[in-house]
Amino acid sequence: MAALLWLAFCGALLLLLLWWRARPAGSEARAAVVVLGDLGRSPRMQYHALSLARRGFQVAFVGYPGTKPHNNILCNENIQIVHIPEYKARQVGPKVFQYITKVIVQTIQLFYVMLKITNPGYILLQNPPGLPSIAVTWAVCFLRGSKLIIDWHNYGYTIMSLTHGERHLLVRIAKWYEQLFGRLSDYNICVTNALKEDLEVNCNIRAITLYDKPPSFFKETPLSDQHRLFMKLSKDYNPFKAQSLTEPVLPSDDNEKSAFLQRDIRSGQVTHQKDRPALLVSSTSWTEDEDFSILLKALEEYEHYINDGMRLPPLVCVITGKGPLKEYYSKLIATMHFKHIQICTPWLEAEDYPLLLGSADLGVCLHKSSSGLDLPMKVVDMFGCCLPVCAVQFQCLHELVKHEVNGLIFKDSSELAGQLKTLFWEFPTTEGKLNLFRRNLRTAKQLRWDESWERTVFPLFSNSS
Repeated sequence: MAALLWLAFCGALLLLLLWWRARPAGSEARAAVVVLGDLGRSPRMQYHALSLARRGFQVAFVGYPGTKPHNNILCNENIQIVHIPEYKARQVGPKVFQYITKVIVQTIQLFYVMLKITNPGYILLQNPPGLPSIAVTWAVCFLRGSKLIIDWHNYGYTIMSLTHGERHLLVRIAKWYEQLFGRLSDYNICVTNALKEDLEVNCNIRAITLYDKPPSFFKETPLSDQHRLFMKLSKDYNPFKAQSLTEPVLPSDDNEKSAFLQRDIRSGQVTHQKDRPALLVSSTSWTEDEDFSILLKALEEYEHYINDGMRLPPLVCVITGKGPLKEYYSKLIATMHFKHIQICTPWLEAEDYPLLLGSADLGVCLHKSSSGLDLPMKVVDMFGCCLPVCAVQFQCLHELVKHEVNGLIFKDSSELAGQLKTLFWEFPTTEGKLNLFRRNLRTAKQLRWDESWERTVFPLFSNSS
Protein backbone atom coordinates (compact mmCIF):
# COMPACT_ATOMS: atom_id res chain seq x y z
CA MET A 1 0.00 0.00 0.00
CA ALA A 2 2.82 2.40 0.90
CA ALA A 3 4.49 1.76 -2.46
CA LEU A 4 1.23 2.39 -4.36
CA LEU A 5 0.60 5.66 -2.53
CA TRP A 6 4.12 6.84 -3.17
CA LEU A 7 4.04 5.86 -6.88
CA ALA A 8 0.69 7.60 -7.30
CA PHE A 9 2.14 10.71 -5.74
CA CYS A 10 5.16 10.61 -8.05
CA GLY A 11 2.89 10.05 -11.05
CA ALA A 12 0.88 13.13 -10.19
CA LEU A 13 4.05 15.17 -9.97
CA LEU A 14 5.20 13.88 -13.34
CA LEU A 15 1.92 14.89 -14.98
CA LEU A 16 2.17 18.37 -13.51
CA LEU A 17 5.75 18.74 -14.72
CA LEU A 18 5.55 17.26 -18.23
CA TRP A 19 5.79 20.71 -19.75
CA TRP A 20 9.40 20.73 -18.57
CA ARG A 21 10.12 18.08 -21.20
CA ALA A 22 10.04 20.76 -23.89
CA ARG A 23 13.02 22.53 -22.35
CA PRO A 24 16.45 22.15 -24.04
CA ALA A 25 18.55 19.11 -23.14
CA GLY A 26 21.07 19.48 -20.37
CA SER A 27 24.45 21.02 -21.09
CA GLU A 28 27.20 18.47 -21.69
CA ALA A 29 29.57 20.67 -19.69
CA ARG A 30 27.38 20.60 -16.58
CA ALA A 31 26.90 17.84 -14.04
CA ALA A 32 25.02 17.39 -10.79
CA VAL A 33 26.56 15.15 -8.14
CA VAL A 34 23.75 14.15 -5.78
CA VAL A 35 23.64 12.43 -2.40
CA LEU A 36 20.61 12.31 -0.12
CA GLY A 37 22.88 12.72 2.86
CA ASP A 38 25.45 14.94 4.56
CA LEU A 39 27.80 16.25 1.86
CA GLY A 40 30.74 16.52 4.25
CA ARG A 41 30.39 12.83 5.19
CA SER A 42 30.24 11.65 1.57
CA PRO A 43 33.94 11.50 0.60
CA ARG A 44 33.55 9.44 -2.59
CA MET A 45 30.98 11.88 -3.97
CA GLN A 46 33.27 14.78 -3.04
CA TYR A 47 36.01 13.11 -5.08
CA HIS A 48 33.63 12.69 -8.04
CA ALA A 49 32.75 16.38 -7.87
CA LEU A 50 36.41 17.40 -7.75
CA SER A 51 37.35 15.13 -10.65
CA LEU A 52 34.56 16.54 -12.81
CA ALA A 53 35.47 20.11 -11.87
CA ARG A 54 39.11 19.51 -12.79
CA ARG A 55 37.92 18.28 -16.17
CA GLY A 56 36.17 21.60 -16.79
CA PHE A 57 32.64 20.65 -15.76
CA GLN A 58 30.42 23.09 -13.90
CA VAL A 59 29.30 20.93 -10.96
CA ALA A 60 26.25 21.31 -8.73
CA PHE A 61 27.07 19.34 -5.58
CA VAL A 62 23.64 18.56 -4.12
CA GLY A 63 22.92 17.19 -0.64
CA TYR A 64 22.23 18.00 2.99
CA PRO A 65 24.19 20.56 5.00
CA GLY A 66 25.98 19.45 8.15
CA THR A 67 29.65 18.53 8.16
CA LYS A 68 31.97 20.89 6.32
CA PRO A 69 33.24 19.38 3.04
CA HIS A 70 36.93 19.34 2.22
CA ASN A 71 38.47 22.75 1.50
CA ASN A 72 39.27 21.63 -2.04
CA ILE A 73 35.50 21.48 -2.63
CA LEU A 74 34.79 24.81 -0.97
CA CYS A 75 37.54 26.63 -2.86
CA ASN A 76 36.85 25.21 -6.33
CA GLU A 77 35.19 27.84 -8.52
CA ASN A 78 33.66 25.13 -10.75
CA ILE A 79 31.71 23.59 -7.85
CA GLN A 80 28.50 25.06 -6.50
CA ILE A 81 27.16 23.53 -3.30
CA VAL A 82 23.36 23.24 -3.41
CA HIS A 83 21.73 22.24 -0.14
CA ILE A 84 18.55 20.23 0.21
CA PRO A 85 16.46 21.45 3.18
CA GLU A 86 17.02 18.90 5.94
CA TYR A 87 13.85 17.04 6.93
CA LYS A 88 13.12 17.05 10.66
CA ALA A 89 10.98 14.01 11.37
CA ARG A 90 8.16 14.33 13.88
CA GLN A 91 7.51 11.38 16.13
CA VAL A 92 3.76 11.36 15.47
CA GLY A 93 1.72 8.30 14.54
CA PRO A 94 2.88 4.80 13.53
CA LYS A 95 6.45 4.39 12.28
CA VAL A 96 5.22 3.32 8.84
CA PHE A 97 3.25 6.59 8.58
CA GLN A 98 6.32 8.56 9.68
CA TYR A 99 8.44 6.84 7.04
CA ILE A 100 5.91 7.46 4.25
CA THR A 101 5.67 11.11 5.28
CA LYS A 102 9.45 11.44 5.24
CA VAL A 103 9.71 9.92 1.74
CA ILE A 104 6.99 12.21 0.36
CA VAL A 105 8.61 15.32 1.84
CA GLN A 106 12.06 14.29 0.56
CA THR A 107 10.56 13.68 -2.88
CA ILE A 108 9.13 17.19 -3.04
CA GLN A 109 12.33 18.76 -1.69
CA LEU A 110 14.63 16.91 -4.08
CA PHE A 111 12.37 17.60 -7.09
CA TYR A 112 12.35 21.29 -6.28
CA VAL A 113 16.11 21.53 -5.83
CA MET A 114 16.90 19.50 -8.96
CA LEU A 115 14.56 21.60 -11.12
CA LYS A 116 16.00 24.82 -9.69
CA ILE A 117 19.64 24.16 -10.66
CA THR A 118 20.95 24.99 -14.13
CA ASN A 119 20.11 22.13 -16.50
CA PRO A 120 22.84 19.44 -16.12
CA GLY A 121 23.90 17.10 -18.89
CA TYR A 122 24.57 14.38 -16.30
CA ILE A 123 23.28 13.52 -12.87
CA LEU A 124 25.61 11.31 -10.82
CA LEU A 125 23.70 9.86 -7.88
CA GLN A 126 24.95 8.00 -4.81
CA ASN A 127 23.03 4.89 -3.79
CA PRO A 128 22.24 4.24 -0.98
CA PRO A 129 20.23 6.08 0.07
CA GLY A 130 18.12 5.51 -3.04
CA LEU A 131 14.59 6.01 -1.77
CA PRO A 132 13.29 8.35 -3.11
CA SER A 133 16.38 9.74 -4.86
CA ILE A 134 16.66 7.18 -7.70
CA ALA A 135 13.10 7.70 -8.90
CA VAL A 136 13.28 11.47 -8.46
CA THR A 137 16.56 11.90 -10.34
CA TRP A 138 15.35 9.57 -13.10
CA ALA A 139 12.21 11.70 -13.50
CA VAL A 140 14.32 14.88 -13.56
CA CYS A 141 16.58 13.33 -16.21
CA PHE A 142 13.50 12.40 -18.27
CA LEU A 143 12.10 15.92 -18.02
CA ARG A 144 15.36 17.76 -18.62
CA GLY A 145 17.12 15.49 -21.12
CA SER A 146 19.95 14.56 -18.75
CA LYS A 147 21.73 11.22 -18.36
CA LEU A 148 21.50 9.38 -15.05
CA ILE A 149 24.57 7.64 -13.61
CA ILE A 150 24.16 5.71 -10.37
CA ASP A 151 27.17 5.04 -8.15
CA TRP A 152 26.28 1.90 -6.18
CA HIS A 153 28.04 1.86 -2.81
CA ASN A 154 25.83 -0.90 -1.43
CA TYR A 155 22.14 -1.84 -1.41
CA GLY A 156 19.82 0.33 0.63
CA TYR A 157 17.47 -2.51 1.43
CA THR A 158 20.24 -4.57 3.06
CA ILE A 159 21.05 -1.65 5.35
CA MET A 160 17.36 -1.39 6.28
CA SER A 161 17.32 -5.13 7.02
CA LEU A 162 19.87 -4.64 9.81
CA THR A 163 17.16 -2.82 11.76
CA HIS A 164 13.94 -4.39 10.51
CA GLY A 165 14.92 -7.87 9.32
CA GLU A 166 14.95 -9.26 5.78
CA ARG A 167 11.23 -10.17 5.69
CA HIS A 168 9.90 -6.80 6.85
CA LEU A 169 7.44 -5.22 4.41
CA LEU A 170 9.44 -2.01 4.08
CA VAL A 171 12.60 -3.97 3.32
CA ARG A 172 10.87 -5.98 0.59
CA ILE A 173 9.37 -2.82 -0.93
CA ALA A 174 12.79 -1.13 -0.83
CA LYS A 175 14.38 -4.12 -2.60
CA TRP A 176 11.73 -4.13 -5.34
CA TYR A 177 12.04 -0.36 -5.76
CA GLU A 178 15.85 -0.39 -5.90
CA GLN A 179 15.96 -3.11 -8.55
CA LEU A 180 13.16 -1.57 -10.66
CA PHE A 181 14.34 2.03 -10.76
CA GLY A 182 18.02 1.08 -10.83
CA ARG A 183 17.43 -0.43 -14.28
CA LEU A 184 16.27 2.95 -15.60
CA SER A 185 19.70 4.56 -15.26
CA ASP A 186 21.87 5.23 -18.30
CA TYR A 187 25.11 4.07 -16.66
CA ASN A 188 26.13 2.43 -13.41
CA ILE A 189 29.28 2.46 -11.30
CA CYS A 190 29.96 0.21 -8.31
CA VAL A 191 32.64 -0.21 -5.66
CA THR A 192 33.63 -3.91 -6.02
CA ASN A 193 33.64 -6.67 -8.61
CA ALA A 194 31.44 -8.71 -6.27
CA LEU A 195 28.79 -5.97 -6.35
CA LYS A 196 29.17 -5.65 -10.13
CA GLU A 197 28.43 -9.37 -10.54
CA ASP A 198 25.47 -9.25 -8.16
CA LEU A 199 23.96 -6.26 -9.96
CA GLU A 200 24.12 -8.09 -13.28
CA VAL A 201 22.91 -11.48 -12.04
CA ASN A 202 20.16 -10.40 -9.65
CA CYS A 203 19.13 -6.96 -10.94
CA ASN A 204 19.95 -7.13 -14.67
CA ILE A 205 22.05 -3.97 -14.23
CA ARG A 206 25.43 -3.65 -15.91
CA ALA A 207 28.01 -1.61 -14.04
CA ILE A 208 31.69 -0.77 -14.14
CA THR A 209 33.85 -1.16 -11.04
CA LEU A 210 35.53 1.94 -9.65
CA TYR A 211 37.39 0.88 -6.54
CA ASP A 212 37.71 3.50 -3.85
CA LYS A 213 41.21 4.95 -4.09
CA PRO A 214 42.85 7.48 -1.79
CA PRO A 215 43.36 11.02 -3.09
CA SER A 216 46.90 12.37 -3.05
CA PHE A 217 46.47 14.12 0.32
CA PHE A 218 46.27 10.74 2.08
CA LYS A 219 49.94 10.05 2.74
CA GLU A 220 52.40 9.55 5.59
CA THR A 221 52.53 12.66 7.75
CA PRO A 222 55.86 14.47 8.15
CA LEU A 223 57.15 14.93 11.67
CA SER A 224 56.51 18.69 11.76
CA ASP A 225 52.87 18.24 10.66
CA GLN A 226 52.35 15.50 13.25
CA HIS A 227 53.60 17.87 15.92
CA ARG A 228 51.21 20.66 14.85
CA LEU A 229 48.27 18.24 14.69
CA PHE A 230 48.81 16.86 18.18
CA MET A 231 49.36 20.36 19.59
CA LYS A 232 45.99 21.31 18.11
CA LEU A 233 44.12 18.23 19.32
CA SER A 234 45.66 18.40 22.82
CA LYS A 235 43.57 21.50 23.52
CA ASP A 236 40.36 19.45 23.53
CA TYR A 237 41.29 15.79 24.07
CA ASN A 238 43.18 14.46 27.08
CA PRO A 239 44.97 11.56 25.31
CA PHE A 240 46.83 14.13 23.20
CA LYS A 241 48.18 16.09 26.16
CA ALA A 242 51.88 15.73 26.90
CA GLN A 243 51.51 15.23 30.62
CA SER A 244 49.41 12.08 30.09
CA LEU A 245 51.89 10.45 27.70
CA THR A 246 55.54 9.62 27.43
CA GLU A 247 57.35 12.74 26.31
CA PRO A 248 58.83 12.28 22.82
CA VAL A 249 62.11 13.63 21.58
CA LEU A 250 61.10 16.50 19.30
CA PRO A 251 63.20 18.83 17.17
CA SER A 252 61.39 21.84 18.61
CA ASP A 253 61.42 24.29 21.48
CA ASP A 254 61.04 22.79 24.97
CA ASN A 255 57.87 24.78 25.55
CA GLU A 256 56.14 23.09 22.61
CA LYS A 257 56.60 19.45 23.62
CA SER A 258 52.97 18.37 23.70
CA ALA A 259 52.98 16.12 20.66
CA PHE A 260 53.59 12.38 20.82
CA LEU A 261 54.02 9.26 18.76
CA GLN A 262 56.46 10.91 16.37
CA ARG A 263 58.22 8.92 13.69
CA ASP A 264 60.86 9.98 11.16
CA ILE A 265 58.95 9.13 7.99
CA ARG A 266 61.90 9.41 5.66
CA SER A 267 64.14 6.91 7.42
CA GLY A 268 61.56 4.82 9.23
CA GLN A 269 63.62 5.14 12.44
CA VAL A 270 61.98 5.90 15.76
CA THR A 271 63.16 9.22 17.15
CA HIS A 272 62.10 8.90 20.78
CA GLN A 273 61.80 6.69 23.81
CA LYS A 274 60.98 3.04 23.42
CA ASP A 275 58.11 2.98 25.90
CA ARG A 276 56.01 5.57 24.12
CA PRO A 277 52.33 4.75 23.53
CA ALA A 278 51.28 3.24 20.23
CA LEU A 279 48.60 5.11 18.31
CA LEU A 280 45.72 2.95 17.13
CA VAL A 281 43.10 4.61 14.91
CA SER A 282 39.64 3.56 13.79
CA SER A 283 36.94 5.57 12.02
CA THR A 284 33.24 4.89 11.91
CA SER A 285 29.78 6.22 11.16
CA TRP A 286 28.61 4.55 14.39
CA THR A 287 25.96 2.41 12.69
CA GLU A 288 24.71 -1.16 13.09
CA ASP A 289 27.14 -2.58 10.54
CA GLU A 290 30.09 -1.91 12.88
CA ASP A 291 30.25 -3.70 16.23
CA PHE A 292 32.68 -1.73 18.37
CA SER A 293 32.23 -4.09 21.30
CA ILE A 294 34.69 -6.30 19.38
CA LEU A 295 37.41 -3.66 19.69
CA LEU A 296 36.59 -2.84 23.30
CA LYS A 297 36.78 -6.50 24.33
CA ALA A 298 40.07 -6.86 22.46
CA LEU A 299 41.45 -3.84 24.32
CA GLU A 300 40.44 -5.43 27.63
CA GLU A 301 42.42 -8.56 26.69
CA TYR A 302 45.36 -6.39 25.62
CA GLU A 303 45.28 -4.69 29.03
CA HIS A 304 45.45 -8.13 30.68
CA TYR A 305 48.52 -8.96 28.59
CA ILE A 306 50.32 -5.89 29.95
CA ASN A 307 49.19 -6.60 33.51
CA ASP A 308 50.63 -10.10 33.13
CA GLY A 309 54.04 -8.59 32.41
CA MET A 310 54.20 -8.80 28.61
CA ARG A 311 56.47 -6.26 26.92
CA LEU A 312 53.77 -4.28 25.15
CA PRO A 313 53.35 -0.51 24.82
CA PRO A 314 50.45 1.44 26.28
CA LEU A 315 47.84 2.35 23.67
CA VAL A 316 46.10 5.52 22.63
CA CYS A 317 42.97 4.48 20.72
CA VAL A 318 41.36 7.23 18.63
CA ILE A 319 37.93 6.49 17.13
CA THR A 320 36.75 9.23 14.79
CA GLY A 321 33.32 9.82 13.32
CA LYS A 322 29.70 10.78 13.94
CA GLY A 323 26.61 8.61 13.98
CA PRO A 324 23.56 7.30 15.83
CA LEU A 325 25.37 4.79 18.07
CA LYS A 326 28.15 7.12 19.22
CA GLU A 327 26.37 8.05 22.45
CA TYR A 328 25.77 4.39 23.29
CA TYR A 329 29.43 3.45 22.85
CA SER A 330 30.67 6.61 24.57
CA LYS A 331 28.73 5.63 27.69
CA LEU A 332 30.12 2.10 27.45
CA ILE A 333 33.68 3.41 27.11
CA ALA A 334 33.16 5.65 30.16
CA THR A 335 32.53 2.56 32.30
CA MET A 336 35.85 0.96 31.32
CA HIS A 337 38.79 1.70 33.60
CA PHE A 338 42.06 1.09 31.78
CA LYS A 339 45.48 1.76 33.23
CA HIS A 340 47.46 1.34 30.01
CA ILE A 341 44.91 2.35 27.36
CA GLN A 342 43.33 5.71 26.61
CA ILE A 343 40.34 6.06 24.28
CA CYS A 344 38.95 9.23 22.73
CA THR A 345 36.24 9.75 20.11
CA PRO A 346 36.87 13.10 18.39
CA TRP A 347 35.31 14.51 15.25
CA LEU A 348 38.10 15.75 13.00
CA GLU A 349 38.03 18.38 10.30
CA ALA A 350 38.40 16.96 6.80
CA GLU A 351 41.95 18.31 6.52
CA ASP A 352 43.05 16.80 9.86
CA TYR A 353 41.81 13.26 9.28
CA PRO A 354 44.51 12.32 6.71
CA LEU A 355 47.15 13.80 9.02
CA LEU A 356 45.97 11.58 11.87
CA LEU A 357 46.03 8.44 9.72
CA GLY A 358 49.49 9.34 8.45
CA SER A 359 50.72 9.64 12.05
CA ALA A 360 49.24 6.40 13.40
CA ASP A 361 50.86 3.02 14.00
CA LEU A 362 47.89 0.74 13.23
CA GLY A 363 44.38 1.05 11.85
CA VAL A 364 41.41 -1.08 12.91
CA CYS A 365 38.32 -1.58 10.74
CA LEU A 366 35.09 -3.04 12.11
CA HIS A 367 32.98 -2.42 9.01
CA LYS A 368 30.93 -5.48 8.16
CA SER A 369 29.03 -4.90 4.93
CA SER A 370 25.25 -5.35 5.19
CA SER A 371 25.31 -6.97 1.75
CA GLY A 372 28.84 -8.40 1.91
CA LEU A 373 29.47 -6.65 -1.41
CA ASP A 374 31.04 -3.28 -0.56
CA LEU A 375 34.44 -2.35 0.84
CA PRO A 376 35.31 0.09 3.65
CA MET A 377 36.67 3.38 2.34
CA LYS A 378 38.37 3.93 5.70
CA VAL A 379 40.79 1.09 4.89
CA VAL A 380 41.49 2.63 1.48
CA ASP A 381 42.38 5.90 3.21
CA MET A 382 44.59 4.08 5.72
CA PHE A 383 46.45 2.27 2.96
CA GLY A 384 46.94 5.61 1.20
CA CYS A 385 48.80 6.70 4.35
CA CYS A 386 50.80 3.42 4.36
CA LEU A 387 49.02 2.49 7.60
CA PRO A 388 48.69 -1.28 8.22
CA VAL A 389 45.20 -2.48 9.13
CA CYS A 390 43.46 -5.16 11.18
CA ALA A 391 40.00 -5.66 9.63
CA VAL A 392 37.03 -7.82 10.55
CA GLN A 393 36.29 -10.54 8.03
CA PHE A 394 33.41 -10.46 5.55
CA GLN A 395 32.64 -11.78 2.09
CA CYS A 396 34.66 -9.68 -0.37
CA LEU A 397 37.24 -8.09 1.95
CA HIS A 398 39.99 -9.99 0.12
CA GLU A 399 39.57 -7.54 -2.80
CA LEU A 400 41.23 -4.95 -0.55
CA VAL A 401 42.99 -6.42 2.49
CA LYS A 402 45.64 -9.06 1.77
CA HIS A 403 46.11 -11.10 4.94
CA GLU A 404 49.75 -11.13 6.13
CA VAL A 405 50.71 -8.68 3.35
CA ASN A 406 49.22 -5.27 4.11
CA GLY A 407 47.39 -6.20 7.30
CA LEU A 408 45.54 -8.91 9.17
CA ILE A 409 41.95 -10.18 9.05
CA PHE A 410 40.19 -11.28 12.23
CA LYS A 411 36.90 -12.95 13.10
CA ASP A 412 36.32 -11.98 16.74
CA SER A 413 37.68 -9.98 19.67
CA SER A 414 40.05 -12.71 20.88
CA GLU A 415 41.67 -12.99 17.47
CA LEU A 416 42.00 -9.19 17.26
CA ALA A 417 43.59 -9.08 20.73
CA GLY A 418 46.11 -11.70 19.65
CA GLN A 419 46.93 -9.68 16.55
CA LEU A 420 47.48 -6.53 18.62
CA LYS A 421 49.84 -8.48 20.87
CA THR A 422 51.79 -9.82 17.88
CA LEU A 423 52.03 -6.50 16.05
CA PHE A 424 53.04 -4.45 19.08
CA TRP A 425 55.49 -6.95 20.57
CA GLU A 426 58.65 -5.02 21.51
CA PHE A 427 57.20 -1.93 19.81
CA PRO A 428 58.50 0.43 18.38
CA THR A 429 61.45 -1.44 16.90
CA THR A 430 61.63 -1.46 13.12
CA GLU A 431 61.53 -5.25 12.98
CA GLY A 432 58.39 -7.37 13.02
CA LYS A 433 55.15 -7.65 11.07
CA LEU A 434 53.88 -4.13 11.67
CA ASN A 435 56.79 -2.51 9.89
CA LEU A 436 56.85 -5.27 7.27
CA PHE A 437 53.25 -4.42 6.35
CA ARG A 438 54.14 -0.74 6.22
CA ARG A 439 57.08 -1.41 3.92
CA ASN A 440 54.83 -3.50 1.67
CA LEU A 441 52.35 -0.62 1.46
CA ARG A 442 55.13 1.82 0.63
CA THR A 443 56.37 -0.32 -2.24
CA ALA A 444 52.92 -1.25 -3.58
CA LYS A 445 52.67 1.93 -5.70
CA GLN A 446 48.94 2.26 -5.17
CA LEU A 447 46.80 3.79 -7.88
CA ARG A 448 45.37 7.10 -6.70
CA TRP A 449 41.80 8.34 -7.15
CA ASP A 450 42.48 10.83 -9.97
CA GLU A 451 44.22 8.30 -12.19
CA SER A 452 41.66 5.56 -11.47
CA TRP A 453 38.72 7.92 -12.11
CA GLU A 454 40.25 9.16 -15.35
CA ARG A 455 40.59 5.62 -16.69
CA THR A 456 37.27 4.26 -15.49
CA VAL A 457 34.61 6.95 -15.11
CA PHE A 458 35.57 9.85 -17.36
CA PRO A 459 34.77 7.89 -20.56
CA LEU A 460 31.12 7.81 -19.42
CA PHE A 461 31.06 11.60 -19.59
CA SER A 462 33.18 12.03 -22.71
CA ASN A 463 31.81 9.26 -24.97
CA SER A 464 28.12 9.20 -24.10
CA SER A 465 26.79 11.77 -26.54
